[in-house]
Amino acid sequence: MAQPPNKLKAPLFFLNPKKIEWPEISEPNPKRAIWRAQKLFAEIVYDVAHYEGNPFTLPEVQTLLEGITVGGHKISDAEQVLQQKNALEILLKKENRALSKTLACEFNLSAAKFEALEPGVFRTGKVGITGTQYQPPSHETLDKLFEDTCVVIQELENPFERAVSIFLSGCRAQFFWDGNKRTSRLLMNNILLEAGQDIITLPASVRLEFNARMIEFYESGDGTEVANLVSKHQIRSRFE
Repeated sequence: MAQPPNKLKAPLFFLNPKKIEWPEISEPNPKRAIWRAQKLFAEIVYDVAHYEGNPFTLPEVQTLLEGITVGGHKISDAEQVLQQKNALEILLKKENRALSKTLACEFNLSAAKFEALEPGVFRTGKVGITGTQYQPPSHETLDKLFEDTCVVIQELENPFERAVSIFLSGCRAQFFWDGNKRTSRLLMNNILLEAGQDIITLPASVRLEFNARMIEFYESGDGTEVANLVSKHQIRSRFE
């Protein structure tokens, strides 16, 4: 599909920066960004689990994170919530935040340990995405694709553009057997924390809109609308 020459193009998607309202870049403060994420810890875990169709409510997530068993749910649902807890803890405690395949695999292992066919490694076969005819790239191209994507992203000056770009790339490439959106969220927020910016979490209230825009993105490769939606939900607005 031909794309206009004025659009920034990464290996798997393109954006029109002129149509995106990126958040204001604040004075870098990693300590503050981590503190704010910790204050909303249970809510962030809930948001991620909710987007995976997990039936736990926010109060139930809070209770489970306190170490108290919540009745009326499948063990697998509770395990998924606890996986997201572990993944978020790993994200917030990270010291080396350099973007790499190793980091992506670590995040996938933490977020999809009990769900992926082979968690923590790039897939070695074909996958599909529910709701779209889009076919992710062959597994044989994934290593080179990830390297090329990192090169494009590292050339971007705006940390929000870098963060959203790795999210879009990870989702459309489907580097892993499962947990690609969760892994891509972690990579996105890792870039923001590295830049001393507050992380992004998508609330339950925009799940339908997000899913619809993602389907359009998978089909077209144009991530502009997804970028606009995601960028509106930085947790900074909860504190200022």
